[in-house]
Amino acid sequence: MIRIRSAAVAVALVGALFGATGVAEAATWSSNDKWGTWSNSGYTVRNNVWGSGVGPQTIWANSYSNWGVWANHPNTGGIKSYPHSAKMVNQRLSSLGRLSSSFNVSRPGAGAYATTYDIWANNHTYEIMIWMNKQGAVGPIGSRQTTVSVGGHTWDVYRGSNGANEVFSFIRTSNTNAGTVDLLAVLKWIGSRGWYGDVTVGDVQFGFEITSASGGMDFMSNNFSITT
Repeated sequence: MIRIRSAAVAVALVGALFGATGVAEAATWSSNDKWGTWSNSGYTVRNNVWGSGVGPQTIWANSYSNWGVWANHPNTGGIKSYPHSAKMVNQRLSSLGRLSSSFNVSRPGAGAYATTYDIWANNHTYEIMIWMNKQGAVGPIGSRQTTVSVGGHTWDVYRGSNGANEVFSFIRTSNTNAGTVDLLAVLKWIGSRGWYGDVTVGDVQFGFEITSASGGMDFMSNNFSITT
């Protein structure tokens, strides 16, 4: 048994376990497990620590909309994790009348990461990433194709492959921490280029793709939702 002798030590231990905010200790759900998963109101929240050379990461959630992580991943290359909240759509692109999302995040001013949607189509044949902001030495897969205004924002568009599936990346030309995105318009624009056909839209995910967060950093979704 560890005996805590002072309030100051107690606070320090809480900070080490849950990050500087201490939010996780009061959250509805939290997990230190790499694959920690929680279902809430038709959404799934995942810790999703999948890379190599990772450090500790704690995820917490009060709902699918209000959640966050404290991560302490080393300052090395390669994606360490993609903590996110997700909703399964499972509809043909042509049958969707609406697919939009709103978000509001708080994020660190250091480290290396992107705040991004990750949309899967045709059972992981296609991956569509929509970066709302980025920090540090991170970049998309593939080569730049064009710049386009669609879905309520202006993006630099990249196309490539990760060896397992084709990847389309939309990198917002300026960072934002809050907004609404017409995801359906983005998906239809890809189809209009002939890059895929009438695909089945699967899991729509939103979170933080973290490469490094050395020393411990807090990432928070203050508000998030998907509307179909």
